[in-house]
Amino acid sequence: MFTNRTNSSTCRRWFSALVLFCTCALCFADKIVLKEGQTITGDILVEKQAQLYIDIGITVLTIPKDKILTYEYTKAGEDAEDSQAKVGEGPRVTSGPERLYKTAELKKTTIEKNVATVSESVVMISSPGGSGSGFFINDQGYLITNYHVIERETRIEVTMFQKTKNGFERKKFKKVKIEAMNPFVDLALLKVEDLGETKIKAAYLGDVDRIKAGEDVFAIGNPLGLERTITNGVISTKNRAFEGLTYIQTNADINPGNSGGPLFNLAGEVIGVTNMGYIFLGGLGFAIPVDYVKHFIENREAFAYDYDHPNSGYRYLQPVRRRNKAKPKLGSF
Repeated sequence: MFTNRTNSSTCRRWFSALVLFCTCALCFADKIVLKEGQTITGDILVEKQAQLYIDIGITVLTIPKDKILTYEYTKAGEDAEDSQAKVGEGPRVTSGPERLYKTAELKKTTIEKNVATVSESVVMISSPGGSGSGFFINDQGYLITNYHVIERETRIEVTMFQKTKNGFERKKFKKVKIEAMNPFVDLALLKVEDLGETKIKAAYLGDVDRIKAGEDVFAIGNPLGLERTITNGVISTKNRAFEGLTYIQTNADINPGNSGGPLFNLAGEVIGVTNMGYIFLGGLGFAIPVDYVKHFIENREAFAYDYDHPNSGYRYLQPVRRRNKAKPKLGSF
């Protein structure tokens, strides 16, 4: 009887510990919400362009992204670690196929550590009219830049700088589609369609409400064609009014070629898109707040690019003036 009671007590303790372990595991599990309403919890192992692989304990499920409403990394998984180099422990990452971008409340660190983890998300955008900068917002090839970087252009190339053992390797992509653009806020959404097996490290979008004047920031871009140039400064003000919109003003140097590149906080989150600066007056740079960027992405269908009428709807060119100012003869045109 004594042995039976001991075995029974031990079993109960093991069972309680198992229940507690499972409960704790679920508390820290990644979560996927399907469009039909079901919720799946587990460990997201791999995130690919068209599907997610999630370990639910007894098996690994493959879930197409077009069936997913939202998904969250509630612990620092592989994706979050890759983007932040294990700087922030346990960031809460949110994403979804409809949103195209990711957000996360990450911990602040140094510029040096951030550059090592976010610089691969920044690209150079080239066209016959010039060059600028941009940054990937997801692993499907979607990226953000300024409208004026691609204005009136259709032949667009994207140069990505991928880390290797000996530095960075340039990868050029020539099949770039214009998804949407809004000239009024100077934003454009592009998609690289010839990625192949190239892996993308996307940048997280931050929150303007969580930034403050005096906060340290840094920009990465390609001013005057100088690739992967880093400049740093502080937020001079977070709501400088200009032509009916508000901009983030910073004393980080912003020069031609920086346009369309990201302005980061010390958590490695994009808080703005650089688009203006004074060449002869240092310390006066401006960036489009990330809230405008989110609104543009989420309402991209309203700003969808029309290949048949790429520049219609918002600009009207003045007619050519007559060179002969003399009074025309009767009956002539």
